[in-house]
Amino acid sequence: MRLLINSKNSMRVICSFFLLAGLIFLGSCSSDPDFSFSEGDRIAIVGNSLAERFQHDGWMETYLQAASPDKKLVFRNLGYSGDQVHYRPRAHEGFGDSDTHLKNVKANVIFSFFGYNESFDNQPETFKKQLSLWIDHLRTQKYDAVNVPRIVLFSPIAHEDLESPNLPDGSENNPRLEAYTQAMAEVAEDKGVVFVNLFDATRQMYQSLEEPLTINGIHLNEKGNHEVGKYIAETLMSNGISEDQVALDSIRSTVKDKNLYWFHRYRAISGNDVWGTRSIQDGNYKTLQRELEMLDVMAANRDEKIWARANGDDFEVDDSNVPNPIMVGTHIVRDLTYVDPEEAIERMTVPDDLEVNLFASEEEFSEIINPVALQVDTKGNIWVASWSTYPKWEPGREMNDRLAYLSDEDGDGKADKVTTFAYVPHPTGFEFWNDGVIVISAPDVWFLKDTDGDGVADFKERLFGGLGSDDSHHTANNLIYAPDGNIYYQRGIYILENIETPYRKSEESGSPGLYRFNPRTSDFSFMVENTPNAHGISIDRWGNPLITDGTTGKAFQVYYKRTVTSRTDTNEFDKRPLFKQTIRPITSNQILSSQHFPDKYENNFLIYNVIGFQGIKRYQLEYKDMGVVEGVEAGDLVYTGNDPTFRPSSEAQPRVVPPGYTGDPNFRPSDGVIGADGALYFGDWHNAVITHSPYNLRDINRDQAHGRIYRITAKNRPLQEPVAIYGEPIEKLLELFRSPVDGIRHSVRVELSGRETKAVIEEAQRYAQSLDPQSKEDALPMLELLWLHQQHNVVNHELLKTVLRSPEEKARIAAQKVAWFWSDRDSHRRGDTTSDISGMQFRTFYENFWENADTTKVETNHEDSEAHVNQAPEKEASEKRSLELQNDEVAKLTISAEMLAYDVSEFSVKAGQQIELTLDNKDLMEHNIVFVEPGAADEIASLAIALGEEGPAKHYLPESPKIVEASKLLEGKTKEIMTFKAPSKPGDYQFVCTFPGHAPVMRGIMRVLP
Repeated sequence: MRLLINSKNSMRVICSFFLLAGLIFLGSCSSDPDFSFSEGDRIAIVGNSLAERFQHDGWMETYLQAASPDKKLVFRNLGYSGDQVHYRPRAHEGFGDSDTHLKNVKANVIFSFFGYNESFDNQPETFKKQLSLWIDHLRTQKYDAVNVPRIVLFSPIAHEDLESPNLPDGSENNPRLEAYTQAMAEVAEDKGVVFVNLFDATRQMYQSLEEPLTINGIHLNEKGNHEVGKYIAETLMSNGISEDQVALDSIRSTVKDKNLYWFHRYRAISGNDVWGTRSIQDGNYKTLQRELEMLDVMAANRDEKIWARANGDDFEVDDSNVPNPIMVGTHIVRDLTYVDPEEAIERMTVPDDLEVNLFASEEEFSEIINPVALQVDTKGNIWVASWSTYPKWEPGREMNDRLAYLSDEDGDGKADKVTTFAYVPHPTGFEFWNDGVIVISAPDVWFLKDTDGDGVADFKERLFGGLGSDDSHHTANNLIYAPDGNIYYQRGIYILENIETPYRKSEESGSPGLYRFNPRTSDFSFMVENTPNAHGISIDRWGNPLITDGTTGKAFQVYYKRTVTSRTDTNEFDKRPLFKQTIRPITSNQILSSQHFPDKYENNFLIYNVIGFQGIKRYQLEYKDMGVVEGVEAGDLVYTGNDPTFRPSSEAQPRVVPPGYTGDPNFRPSDGVIGADGALYFGDWHNAVITHSPYNLRDINRDQAHGRIYRITAKNRPLQEPVAIYGEPIEKLLELFRSPVDGIRHSVRVELSGRETKAVIEEAQRYAQSLDPQSKEDALPMLELLWLHQQHNVVNHELLKTVLRSPEEKARIAAQKVAWFWSDRDSHRRGDTTSDISGMQFRTFYENFWENADTTKVETNHEDSEAHVNQAPEKEASEKRSLELQNDEVAKLTISAEMLAYDVSEFSVKAGQQIELTLDNKDLMEHNIVFVEPGAADEIASLAIALGEEGPAKHYLPESPKIVEASKLLEGKTKEIMTFKAPSKPGDYQFVCTFPGHAPVMRGIMRVLP
């Protein structure tokens, strides 16, 4: 089963006769000088996605292990999407650079797979210099402390022409790739390095084999990894390779098992907690470094099983030698009794005309523990992304995160059956498309499909890797299939993404905000910044994305903005405030569109809160002229307890539930969806500990046993009549574009995404003839037909002109965005990659052997291209400074806030001395600086958190005589100059950022001397 339907030239079958001879010839001229393994060789695989993806299918290592049964080879994959030979942008002080990792794995053989990303520069001579200097550098190293590593250079593969109208055919990429392959061959000859020409080999394979070998022209599918892995083994192994399929499958299953443990070690999610700034909090560094040690041992244990199976034997893996995890305590000081799911309803407050019932809970369905995201499929089933191992899987424990769906088979509003569709680690978001499901499991995006009708995924394919996983609760979330055919998602700060596509150099970005990728065309783009911790996407009936920021609680309308002058034509996405923020933080948002609820709830914008408010708040959407959308607070849909203004503190400090509290402190509404019956279904994560900081990631009270789905309905009103969508004829589905219910039209788009394009477009054009282009009532279905063309990547200028002349302004504005995408005006944008974007912290960008940073630039037509150049940092991240200013007439200093830290740890002044302090907020998120009496930092930080919704307006400055001086709450990239006198009483006065959650790491000392 293929993700994309492609026709292949019939000459492939005819040409297959010549494949063997051609590849033998290529192999004979590709490996010079000769190569052979020695016993105990440790092979590091480095490079871009080509290298990275080998580990998941396991074929290359399988063939090489089978051909070397007595060598006890150790393979470790260090491939990383977006990597270039001289440029590995996520290298940093904690995680380490490439030399660090080669030393960690004790590599004495290096398999190198570079050249694809570099080829977009179209500078093969520069690439030769980069590659030559890297080889020279490697030859100065002894990563295993004994041997200079041997090197095998592998060229890029050729770009496969899948003969699809949705994908580039490779005619632009292949000439560059061929030139870079030749450059690599010349370097190999000059340096006496083994070289394997994969470009020519794959080009012949594409013509000789009937099945496609790539998913998008540049990334190998499982068949491609099989063929290329086999070819590599045939080329390198003079003694031939095994053809025993049973034996190969046995080895491969263990190779994949070993690689899974290694992947979680090298590509550990929540890397910020493992290696970055949050590793210094709450004992995380010690705890999580131990887990890396555990994973190293578990991977090594499986090496022994690989060796045994390569020799025709077997081996029982014994993990008793794995170090024990470090046990940690808890910050929880309150009673941790979990409320019964039915009793929890009694503690909820809802409007008088609504009621809540329990749809499903952990008591019957353990499959829905920690429900992070919900969707409804075209059959009416409620789907759940269950993240029971939050915030990250722990070695030695069961990995049982999953996608599951719940069925209400008797229509009583309660789930009767649950089915696990697929096990997916840390699924932070998912969406339906093309008869399957796209799901995020950072750093990868998967496409899953049930091809045999048993309701369980049997086809699994990585669409792409490279998503940032540096902070598991900031990573890609809230997926939605947009009317333009893209999947939209959001992601937060301290994340570095590097996505490879067939179109351009890898999409490197450290910017928090809204992104999109097109599963039909494999394109990818940044859309608009939303900082610091973007969570939540909805798209209204006119195609407006409405996004929220989890940390600040702010909401925005994303819109298309075109600015034309006599010399420029600027096209971009921009955002404007949607409503005045009233609560924070936010996990997701949703538009309530249903024929079941009373009119006052229709087109309400819902935001989900899991900490302070612990409920769902609603805003009525209002449409102004010129496409402006505004939200007006309309009340509370549901919350726990009897007082929506009550804040039982925050997760940033240990919570103390006061006497008389009637709510459920573990109630965590995380996401919601409108079901086929028009009811609102929402997930309750239901956990005592829901954030990272200040809790250790392994806090013993992180719950992995609870999770509920509740259902809200209107009293004394009929439910919405379910509409048949799954499997219905195209002509019937098109008629549903008249439905006023957003979810029904969305489900029609999803259903039609899996139908054959030709049939869909023919019916759509026929149906368009039945609509009146001058009727406002037909404006929305006409717009849906335009979007349908966009989703199937079919341009229809006549239909576009018709919608551009619509009597409905909102339809005309939506059509302008389609016109942009179909024009020659660039709609692609990159996120920021400058040195102040920290990624997983302290980025070093270029490899230490490479000093000429000016030769590599990102190709972009975006008008702000200078902001999107891969630049070497001007300097390393600042060290903490200690300043002695007591002898100055005026104590002048600047304290920078960056990477969730102040760059000054302490400074000394005299009692009563004049101070002139500049607070320079270089970060992307808000910070302040508050000077307090000795020992009062924690108290003031707690009082700031207790301000709740009043916090932002008060700059998170509580009323307290213990505050000596304070700045305002500064937006990112702003400054404030403060002038004040030092206290007259000597002592160690603390300074701290009181924005919720920042105080544990953003603090220092003002030492006042006599």
